[in-house]
Amino acid sequence: MEKIPVVQDFSPSFRPDGKFHVRLTVGRFQNLRRLTSWPLIALYFGLVWVQYDGQPWLLFSFAQHRIILFGNALSWHELPLLAGLLIAGASLLFFLAVAWGRVWCGFACPQSIWTWLFIRIEDLSEGNAVKRARQAGQPLRGMRLVRRLAKHALWILLALATAATFTGYFVPIREIVAESLQFQLPVSVTGWLVIMAGITYINAGLVREKICLHACPYSRFQSVMFDDDTRTVSYDARRGEPRANLRKASANRGDCVDCGLCVQVCPVGIDIRDGLQAACIDCGACIDACDSVMEKVDRPQGLIRFASETELQGNKTRFLRLRLTGYGTVMLCAFASVLAGFIDTADLLVEIRRDRGAMFRQVDQNTVCNVYLVKVERVNEAIRRVDVSISGGGQYKLFGPRHIDLTDDGPSWLPYRVCSQNLERPKTELTFNFASESFSAEKKTTFLARSW
Repeated sequence: MEKIPVVQDFSPSFRPDGKFHVRLTVGRFQNLRRLTSWPLIALYFGLVWVQYDGQPWLLFSFAQHRIILFGNALSWHELPLLAGLLIAGASLLFFLAVAWGRVWCGFACPQSIWTWLFIRIEDLSEGNAVKRARQAGQPLRGMRLVRRLAKHALWILLALATAATFTGYFVPIREIVAESLQFQLPVSVTGWLVIMAGITYINAGLVREKICLHACPYSRFQSVMFDDDTRTVSYDARRGEPRANLRKASANRGDCVDCGLCVQVCPVGIDIRDGLQAACIDCGACIDACDSVMEKVDRPQGLIRFASETELQGNKTRFLRLRLTGYGTVMLCAFASVLAGFIDTADLLVEIRRDRGAMFRQVDQNTVCNVYLVKVERVNEAIRRVDVSISGGGQYKLFGPRHIDLTDDGPSWLPYRVCSQNLERPKTELTFNFASESFSAEKKTTFLARSW
């Protein structure tokens, strides 16, 4: 299979002042992008404020050693579930990449979404791309200076709001707002907010496309994941070439009128007509711009479209293929495993350690005791107290707290002594039972009666 060429070096033609100014456009793919991104933005900024029964819907609490996920409390011991969720998400990303290219980057990636927000702020404050390019190089004074300062002020406000919201998923957002209004925000939280706001301001406002090209690893390994049947934003060179301006068109010219709009609307500043490029995020802006031009010059739309190399060569694209099926299978298995894990989460965490100083203690000729350290930690806040008992294959006596209050500040190790007169076997199985009004759990350990 012939590899799809990936252009690494690109030189946008719309750079009057040393940088390119992104021209906003309209069209079906831009509408689809907004339908995808705006709910994600609303979810990001709104979910941090949602509470259920006094608990945030989503909170990674380091102070309480809890993960609150949609009203359900998880312990740090269940962090592998989040790792599984990341694996499932990565599998979904790979599946989409093989099928439709970098559609995640163009329609749902936070870097792209925030880049478009910053571009729109720039367009509203300083004018459209044509105006900004025309004024490039002129002295920065008067209203132009005011507009520039207003743009950066709005960028900073959005960056601070983004940083505060992100921090609110680890520290309750209401605490952050209240302490900020009272100027009592801890230094650590203040420093974190400044760092996160600075990163957002730089990434989405100043470097933008460089993140997609140089910092994002996806742009580097996309050519490995793509195949000849991957549908990605492509220019139909067989139909468009030779390109020519309408005023200088010859009889054998292609449909491309060389207007340059596909370059002007690209948020990463590439020319899609140069072929598949590592910086392309498949946002579809060039498709909408080209379709609008084709409509005006009375040519069929789709000169730039989501198409595979197979389709551009005049053949039919295959959707079902081994690589795509493999990624889809891994994705479904990963999501199923994570779902099963979330259904079977623990409400109570129990840890038991044996006294390492002495494996067993001979009290008298007929009695042997083992010492254990027990730690009980509640995940479900409804569990306030548990009763402790033991069971096993012999006659055991338990010495230690029979009731554990779980409303105290944090769990602690409690000593227990278990004694037995059943010395026939050197090792037997012992079970600690923990029960409350509506919950029960058990933890197995061993009881040693004598050396092997």
